[in-house]
Amino acid sequence: MGRRSPSTRLQAALAALAVAAATGVILTIPEASAAVAAGATGYASQNGGTTGGAGGQTVRATTGTQIHAALCGRASSSTPITIQVEGTINHANTAKVSGTSCNTAAGVIELKQISNVTLVGVGAGAVFDQVGIHIRESSNIIIQNVTVKNVKKSGSPTSNGGDAIGMESDVRNVWVDHSTLEASGGESEGFDGLFDMKDNTQYVTLSYSVLRNSGRGGLVGSSETELSNGFITYHHNLYENIDSRAPLLRGGTAHMYDNHYRQLNESGINSRAGAHAKVENNYFEDSKDVLGTFYTDAAGYWQVAGNVFDDVTWSPKGTDYNPAGPNPTSNATVSVPYAYALDSASCVPDVVARTAGAGKGMLVSDGSCTPQSPSPTPTATASPTTTATAGPTPTPTATTAPPSGTNLSIGAGSDGSSKADGTSYGNVRDGSLSTYWSPAGTTGSVSVKWGSPTTISSVRVREAAGAGTVTGWRLLNGDTGAVLATGGAAGAVTFPATALSKVTFEITGATGTPRVAEFETYA
Repeated sequence: MGRRSPSTRLQAALAALAVAAATGVILTIPEASAAVAAGATGYASQNGGTTGGAGGQTVRATTGTQIHAALCGRASSSTPITIQVEGTINHANTAKVSGTSCNTAAGVIELKQISNVTLVGVGAGAVFDQVGIHIRESSNIIIQNVTVKNVKKSGSPTSNGGDAIGMESDVRNVWVDHSTLEASGGESEGFDGLFDMKDNTQYVTLSYSVLRNSGRGGLVGSSETELSNGFITYHHNLYENIDSRAPLLRGGTAHMYDNHYRQLNESGINSRAGAHAKVENNYFEDSKDVLGTFYTDAAGYWQVAGNVFDDVTWSPKGTDYNPAGPNPTSNATVSVPYAYALDSASCVPDVVARTAGAGKGMLVSDGSCTPQSPSPTPTATASPTTTATAGPTPTPTATTAPPSGTNLSIGAGSDGSSKADGTSYGNVRDGSLSTYWSPAGTTGSVSVKWGSPTTISSVRVREAAGAGTVTGWRLLNGDTGAVLATGGAAGAVTFPATALSKVTFEITGATGTPRVAEFETYA
């Protein structure tokens, strides 16, 4: 089919939107539910799950400054909070706010070095106009029912490196749902990606969202050697009038199901540098080269099933251009660890049109091709032929007996989150109960690390007296972010033998500032 230049295509699409606005078709945003939709799906449901601000205070914000103030007003950087947003967030009303529980910046919604936050649009809707959402060194974040538009990396004004939503630097467990991300052109017009992940971002789900009118849909990994990202699910999304990167995957594992891809102008799902993509029951329409390895000779892999290719054109193969079509077949097997229900690809355009994007009432589908309100708890079940039966998190065995053998922490390295004055990470691996590390507050993390993978199967955390005591914790594989074990009081725990270069003890609750005297590791 005939092609126009990216700028011409985008101008035509925006002109159509302007006509619609002028006739009143899109002036009114439907009333949005104030409640967060039921549980996270896909990979965001793994690694301990994504609950956002559940169980915490709920506050209302109508400016970006108020969003920052809500984050900075918490007792700690991990105190759960739900921020209900209504109105337009822009540069004029988004200022930096300071506090011990936040790290914000003007001109961008900064979710940095924090956890346990839900940001949800309510009432007449939440529009982030030329202001991006930046998630960095954070975990357990939910973003729902928001519109983010026209974020620029060049020109004026700029925000968030040009990404509508961008994640980087050790981000874990993010769920973006029922949102609309849009631009007004490509890189030459000053825009970058709509949904980007890099620098060790894992366990993310993008669901029931609209991404449109952009040169770049999004990427996973910033270069061919930056392969620390992965475990991403994309389902029931609309990609419309996107030139490329729908998404671009560099390494890692991604699962795309029940998405509607319409007018992918140059390329679509770009699996490269060893990435593995499970691509099933999607509807590709009026598009070009919707799946393959593009612009590199570093091969990627895919498993395909149940997809519809409607008026899709395919280019010839080249040394650095390997489309999966014209008859896409699987070149790998890709398993996922969670349950999900598939809508038939034939009904995907209708289901996605009725559910995806902000202001759609949080409607979802349970695999019956019928949009409905979300149930209090997820009810989808997996087909044995499409999902793996085992999850990535092993079941730990709690024990009160101390592990036996050599404490592998002695002579290892260590690091962690912010520490209290006068304490040291090295004190948890010096063999002395008279020295200790403390976090800056009641929560934080400390890690033991080695120069090469070391196999461990048990740990013991020993506290020093005289301060608060640990009441909740997670033990994490520092290489992958996987949860090895969880518990209440500190002590000893065993788990399946795991080879890793870094293990992290994350304190999620304490009666006061705790003191970790020793973080012992054993094979």
